[in-house]
Amino acid sequence: MSHGARQARRILIIEDATPVAFLIQDLLARRGYIVELAEDGETGLEKSLQEKPDLVLLDLMLPGMHGMEVLRRLKSNPVTRNAGVVMCTARTYKPDHDQALELGAFDVLHKPFEKEALFEVVDRFFDKVPRAPVSQTPVFEEPLSDAPVRTDRWFFRCWGTRGSIPVSGAEYARHGGNTSCLEIGREEELLIVDAGSGLRGLGLKLAKGGPRKLHLLITHTHWDHIQGFPFFEPAYLPGFELVIYGAAGFGADLKSAFTGQLNRDYFPVQFEDMRARIEFRHLDQQTLELEGIRVSWEYTHHPSATVGFKFEMDGKSLAYVSDNEFLHGYQGSPHDISESSDHVVLHRRLLNLLRGVDVLIGESQYTEEEYRRKVGWGHSSVSNACVLARLAEIRSWVVTHHDPSHVDEFLDRKLNRTKDLLRELQVGIPVVHAYDSLMDYI
Repeated sequence: MSHGARQARRILIIEDATPVAFLIQDLLARRGYIVELAEDGETGLEKSLQEKPDLVLLDLMLPGMHGMEVLRRLKSNPVTRNAGVVMCTARTYKPDHDQALELGAFDVLHKPFEKEALFEVVDRFFDKVPRAPVSQTPVFEEPLSDAPVRTDRWFFRCWGTRGSIPVSGAEYARHGGNTSCLEIGREEELLIVDAGSGLRGLGLKLAKGGPRKLHLLITHTHWDHIQGFPFFEPAYLPGFELVIYGAAGFGADLKSAFTGQLNRDYFPVQFEDMRARIEFRHLDQQTLELEGIRVSWEYTHHPSATVGFKFEMDGKSLAYVSDNEFLHGYQGSPHDISESSDHVVLHRRLLNLLRGVDVLIGESQYTEEEYRRKVGWGHSSVSNACVLARLAEIRSWVVTHHDPSHVDEFLDRKLNRTKDLLRELQVGIPVVHAYDSLMDYI
């Protein structure tokens, strides 16, 4: 296709992860396409009617309106039904793939993808090359989080994003049900944060790569942040080394908290049966260097010795604050809180740690209504968490530690509420909900 021909082609990207949307827009614009953006399904449908794009790149996991519903409406509207649609998703489940094609998608592009794969499917659509036939033989896909990543860039991947207890069922399918676990890495460099039930999936992946040294940082030893440890396969394999870091605090020491789960009264395998070399270290310095990453930490407002982490690498910064009751007990207007407010005093050191981070993976577990009944439980309301984002001047926010009672539809509404509050507070940052297997570059 000639450069001039591409100039007449219009593409709409419906994607709520702003960095991803901007990257795709830049790549396609450089090839001569006219590219528009929409951050959610409703906006995407409105822009489709106005701009009449030739091709829509549609994210599956959108806030408010699911990508499949957007696809259905695009194909049922006479104005937009002739537009091509490429579904973009990190979910490699065959039923999702088949449903998208049945609803009229031209093809499905799996995230994360290299630019060559993006160009191939877009050019193939405009050149009217039919997609390759799909085998009717059932396929058992590789686990979602085994998807390849670029080895030259720092990335983070969420393996568990629930608080309190793992959950399962169809109503949790889009966000997932594993408890807290985060992977941060580049090439051979790797850090793990928290050991909730999501740690099991990460362990299965790491075990395939053979023995290595692993660093595991723990925000605190509440059950939902350590319960995956007995199921962490590398801990049972000779040759692996595992260093576990946590704050010195109340109750049992770090090693006792972990090994206590393997007491024969609770579990059929004991700590002595783990064949890896395992070491426990308390966080006795405010900063440390691990795997090319500068790690800093501060205590958060949560029962027990709980910390939040900041990770700095190659001029970029990522913070992880899974449990934190910001503005403890405050139920007033978020507009009335400033840096000098009395409610902020307890949190000043944490605010300084988070100041200006590129990505905050942080909680806002309760709605304002729920928080009235749960003051002192150690978690923030949506309203108070938005104040934290404003005062810390963070640049983007991934909301994690979802309440186990919050099903997918409820979380969609909660995210819309978060976006509305940020707009009211004039905080112009992208915000998305974390889900199990969410991966992005820092």
